[in-house]
Amino acid sequence: MATVKRLGHTAIRVQDMARAKEFYTGLGMQLVWQDQDWCYLEVGPGRDGLALLGPNYKAAGPHFAFHFNDREEIDEFHRKLQSNGVEVGPVHNHRDGTASFYLKDPEGNWLEMLYQPPGGIPTNQENHFSLMQ
Repeated sequence: MATVKRLGHTAIRVQDMARAKEFYTGLGMQLVWQDQDWCYLEVGPGRDGLALLGPNYKAAGPHFAFHFNDREEIDEFHRKLQSNGVEVGPVHNHRDGTASFYLKDPEGNWLEMLYQPPGGIPTNQENHFSLMQ
């Protein structure tokens, strides 16, 4: 079975997206992705991430995620966990080139297994990291 290699991001619920985004960018995090009801920040390109989930975001709740750079590892993890009787959600291919699935650990905590392309999670911001360095 493939093994986890990197704890990649944590997702937290926030009530005021603008206030939370300002706080975390003030700490030096860089905005990578922003949608209507959530955003994703990183410490630096391909580094530790934080997803801010707005009050109306319903696709996922607070969780932490392991990141993988090989797409096949996600499918392998999914198959192995299922064959061991672990209840897992379906694998989703996302519009940014990532793919993931969710599951709960034995204590009821949500986690995500996320494929991150080798170049990192693409930004939808005009100020790409390479331009800011």
